[in-house]
Amino acid sequence: MASQLTKTQQEFQDVLAECRSLFEKKLHDYGASWRILRPSSLTDQLFIKAKRIRSLEITGKSLVGEGIRPEFIALINYSIVGLIQLEKGFVDSVDMTPDEALALYDSYAKESYELMIKKNHDYGEAWRDMRVSSYTDLILTKIERIKEIEDLGGATLVSEGIDANYMDIMNYAVFGAIKLHE
Repeated sequence: MASQLTKTQQEFQDVLAECRSLFEKKLHDYGASWRILRPSSLTDQLFIKAKRIRSLEITGKSLVGEGIRPEFIALINYSIVGLIQLEKGFVDSVDMTPDEALALYDSYAKESYELMIKKNHDYGEAWRDMRVSSYTDLILTKIERIKEIEDLGGATLVSEGIDANYMDIMNYAVFGAIKLHE
């Protein structure tokens, strides 16, 4: 089990490094333009990415030529954007440098990694025996939960908040990216 955990930690770090590299390149091209996204718009962006994955899983064909794995990568990056937006709030014009955005990105990626280590310990690598389609369905469920929490204005009675759902989406998407890379 210890060697498996080390393998998972390395694979997880590798996917996060891939995601960070793409995020950094998009910051170069677009700046932190995502800072203007309101929570509901960000939730909808996550939703369309996850729905596309589900559509590709069901139909088995893509008319735009991109596969499932890039959508998992997008879900990871948008989840981190969501966490940043929860912390900072949305703005009417870009107010963050690429360096500031990357520092926040790194902080949330580290937090997600640490959460994965704890949960993976408690769940005993169960994710390895799951189907990729299950990650998709769990991500869609988390997105529906976020929509409900947004509609409630964040006033939940017993449930985790939006931030915990973003973390779970991110971790499921990393697992999907790992499995599709194998």
